[in-house]
Parts: sequence; structure tokens; C-alpha cells
Amino acid sequence: MTETHGGVVAPPDGGKYMMQLNDSELQNGIKPAQGKGDENEARGNWSGKLDFLLSCVSFAVGLGNVWRFPFLCFENGGGAFLIPYILMIFMAGLPLFFLELSFGQFASQGCLSIWAISPIFKGLGFGMLIVCALVTLYYNVIIAYALFYFFASFTSDVPWRTCGNEWNTDNCTIFDKDNNMTVNGTYENNTHAVRPSQEFFNKYVLGMSDGMHIMGPVKWDLALCLLLAWVLVFLSLVKGIKTSGKVVYVTSIFPYFVLLCLLIRGVTLEGAIDGIIYYIKPDLERLKHAKVWQDAAVQIFYSLGTAFGSLHTLASYNKFHNNCYRDAIIVTFINCGTSVFAGFVIFSVIGFMANDAGVSVEKVVASGPGLAFIAYPEAIARMPLSTLWALLFFIMILMLGIGSEFCMFETVITGMVDELEKFNTVFRKKKWLVTLAMAVVMYLLGLTMVTSGGIYLLTIMNAFSAGLSVLIIAMLECFVIAYVYGADRFLDDLNVMLGFRPGFYWKACWKLVSPAFLTFIIIFTFVGYSRMTYNKVYLYPVWAECLGWLMTLASILPIVVYPIYYLLKQEGTFMERLRKSLRPTKEWGPALDSHRKEAGFPVLPEDNHAANPDEVRKLYKEAESNV
Repeated sequence: MTETHGGVVAPPDGGKYMMQLNDSELQNGIKPAQGKGDENEARGNWSGKLDFLLSCVSFAVGLGNVWRFPFLCFENGGGAFLIPYILMIFMAGLPLFFLELSFGQFASQGCLSIWAISPIFKGLGFGMLIVCALVTLYYNVIIAYALFYFFASFTSDVPWRTCGNEWNTDNCTIFDKDNNMTVNGTYENNTHAVRPSQEFFNKYVLGMSDGMHIMGPVKWDLALCLLLAWVLVFLSLVKGIKTSGKVVYVTSIFPYFVLLCLLIRGVTLEGAIDGIIYYIKPDLERLKHAKVWQDAAVQIFYSLGTAFGSLHTLASYNKFHNNCYRDAIIVTFINCGTSVFAGFVIFSVIGFMANDAGVSVEKVVASGPGLAFIAYPEAIARMPLSTLWALLFFIMILMLGIGSEFCMFETVITGMVDELEKFNTVFRKKKWLVTLAMAVVMYLLGLTMVTSGGIYLLTIMNAFSAGLSVLIIAMLECFVIAYVYGADRFLDDLNVMLGFRPGFYWKACWKLVSPAFLTFIIIFTFVGYSRMTYNKVYLYPVWAECLGWLMTLASILPIVVYPIYYLLKQEGTFMERLRKSLRPTKEWGPALDSHRKEAGFPVLPEDNHAANPDEVRKLYKEAESNV
């Protein structure tokens, strides 16, 4: 909002330029334009509160809710797994989620510029940006898989139902409960039986090689799907949050409609109850195993997307007094409720699949891509109206994936633009060109994962790009807020922003409970580490695992290197440099002068200069055109 104080006009960019107007000019009608929408007109704000809330839901509720949580629940004691899962929500998931939303909203900055709170730790922002870029890179390849299946489903019968296709081998087997198995017309009692849905995914979709050492050529049908995926992401972000804020109304709501339809259909299928019982049946003995608690902690942590930098970015577009406290609680429980709900959807269908094939439920359960692109498509193939259910399912996968994808990509773009505009404001004005350039670069890099050996690289990236590094970043973020800046000081800031001071629970979690929880996960990450395999069959070579660890190191290295660089460019003794580097810079605080005064922060110095009325009107017009 443009304000006038005693003849001083604060323009729409939050006071970046300050112009002195005399009283006669004000009387002659030279007044600042009154903003009607955005509070921070240079950066922009969400068009409405629901835009932000649905964007957070779209980011947090992703593919992991559909394929990872149900598998972990069944593997770790069924209903008993919900006990550590719920505890972990309150110990770390919710406190960290609220911390990042409030942090980003207070400063109105992305994950790089926000570290004016303690500039020596800006390496954490670079680490978040690298994590987000790596995940964005491979996540869109999974969306390309969903697009491939979506287009392949436009047939009278889904192509992965039978064995008589050109990509099938002699091992292709259709399981049937009446006959032990029906093989692809060649021989019985095959000890190397492979389901048709598995051969469709491995042979036809991926053109899968024998290992990561054989990358092979690019599969151009997948490459075109990947191109379409990046076009969709770019179009969702071409006008920043003004576009994405509307896209999320579809990407966040539509998957729930499809999940509800699939649940209604699933529970009416024969054998569905067996799958549901298998999913929720508690095995309390499993709670004695540390791995169950570790899996619960990791799932809630990654599901909410903390330490990716995306939550800072999404919240930075909020108006200053938005109630992010309420939003954090709502989104956390929507996300966790979706995971539990998706489990009923998935296991009702898997129960049907097991009944139809005459095997036990555990024989058809798979995790990750195996659940989304092999087990579930096979179950769909056995349903009446299989084409309809296949289209609905893969639209849901597409919506879940792209909702998270453009939130992560926006994080990368916002972080870059926030830094680059310090050198030239043209980067803010031409943000769409930065978005386009990055989308092209990411597409070209993603082509490595649509080759014959691409699935091996994708699996490596999935395991290492957002693993240990995210845990370390989150733990250090808690340390900076709680101890370097001060938990009480931060809560005082939130009191101004929210209108009330969050209670003792948040302070206790940020200072003690959440860091202890993160330390626990990090320790067990090393204790429980084992050589990586693909589908428990292919053992990755050592050099491939080293590549994965380099991805982890890429996001940890800035945390170590940046403090050294920052200290070297300061003046004074080492202790003087260190003290200065730990203290907030003058830029830290709310973005707008009115909010800085309200929160007790000094107004940033301005370049005062006289301006005639025509210059004033011109600057306002330019500012409005850049929103």
C-alpha cells in the first residue's frame, strides 16, 4: 500500500525510493496511488488467503502420501505404526512447519535473502536451494511417467492387462486364482514369472537396461512427456503466484475427488476387506523396534516438506498479519489425514488384487514407483471400466505431482531472483524469463533420466538428494532461530505479526524436542545404512553410490564453505568478525516500513531526492506494471 507521511511518499516497492513532495504539489493532486490488492506491491502477495492455504496443501500432499505412507504402515505393524507417527507430528513435524511459515512470512523473503537474520548461516539457504533444485529435477520425470500412462490409457482396454504384446517376454504371467498361473502361451510352472504390468513399465515405458553402467539412448516418447511436464510447470508459474495461486485450486482439490471415487469403488470389490485389515491390523510388538520410530519420523518430516526452502517462499508472499499459526495446524493435519485416507484407498484395491490372483496380500504390495506404476495399474486392469479408472488414477498422480513440483520450482526461482535483483532490478521485472531459462536447463538435465538406465539414476537421486542434508539443514535452522537469534526474541516478533504470542510448546520444541528428534534420525541414518539396491535385486556399484553421496555433499558444502567466505570479507579481529556475522543485518525484519516501525525495527535508509510530479506518476506506473 502506498503511504504519505508529511510530504514523504513511499512508493509501491516498500520504500525503495523515497521522494519529497512539497505541500503545494500535494494540494495540486499529486498523491500516491492507493493499492487495491497487494500489500507488498513490488514482490506481490497471494490474491486471497485460500490461495496460500491450498498452495501449502498442494506442496505438502504429494506422491509420497499415496505410495510411501501405506507401504510403511503395513511394513511397521499396521495400525500400531500410527502411534509413533502421531507422536512425531507433535514432536517435530508441526513445530518445524510453523517455524518455517512464520519465518518466511515475517521477513517476506525467500530461502536465501531470509538469512539476513544471521548472515553467517546463509549457506543454509544455498543448501535448501540445491536440495530443491535436485528434487525438482527428478520429480518431474515421475510426472512424465504419469503423463505417459495417461496417454497410454486412451484405448478400449489398458495395454498392461495381457501378455500378447510386442514388449512381453516368455516369462510374462497372468496370475489367476482358479489356475495356479496362466503363462504367455509357452510353458507352465514358470519359476521366473513376471506380471504384464511389470513388463509394460520396465520394457515398454522405461526400456530398462541391465544396470546404471548402461544408460543407453534417450526414449523420445518419454522425453516428449517430460517436455510437456515442464511446459505445464512453466505455464503454472509464468506470472508467479498470480498464476500458481489459481492452479492450486485444481491440483490440491481434484486428487481428493479421485481418491474418494477410488475408495468407493475399492471397498465394493471382492477381497477389499482383506487388504484393509492387513493395512490397519496393529502389531504392537513392532513398536519395540527402533526402525519403526525412525520410519515414522522420516515420513512425517519429508511429507511436510520442511527444510526444502519452499515453505519460506510460499509464506513470503503472505500479507504481514496473515494467521500462519492457524494455517500451519490446518495444513499439517490435512497432510497427515490424507496419508491415512490414501492407505484405505490403496489397500482396498490391493486386497481385491490379491483375491483375484489367489495370493496373499503381502505378495502384491510394493513401494515407490512399483506401487504407482506396477501394482495399482494391474489392479485397475482387472476392474470393470478399467480405462476410466486408469484415466482418473493417473490424473490424480499428475495433480499430486505437479502441485508439489511447481511449489519447489518456484522456490528455486524466487531464491535466485531475490539475490539477482540486488545486482540489477531487471531480474525481478523479467522473472518469467528466468523461469523459462531454468525450465529449459532442467529439462535438458532431466533427459538423462529418460534413457534406458534413467530409472537407476532417478532412484539414486530420490535416495540421496533430500536425505541426510535435509536433516542437517533443519537441525541448524532450529539452532539459529532458537539460540543465535533467540527463541524469545523470535516469539516477540511473532506477537507483533500474529497479534498473540505462541505458547511454551513451540519454544520447547524449537530449543530441545525437535533438535533431539533430528539428531535421533541422523544417527539412525548412519547406523542403519546399507548398500543401495533397486527392487532388492540390482546392487548399485560403488561409483554410483558415490555419485549419490556427492549429491548429498552438494547441499551440505555451502553450509561449511559460506561462513568461511563471509568471515574473510569482514574487517576486524576474528571475534569481532564472528560477532558481527552472527548478528542480524540492518536489512533483517519486515519488508515494509510500516511493519518495521510496528515491530520495532529501524526504517531502512533511503536515497532522498526531489522529484517532479511526472516522475512520480511514471515510477508508480512502472511499479504497478511489474506486479
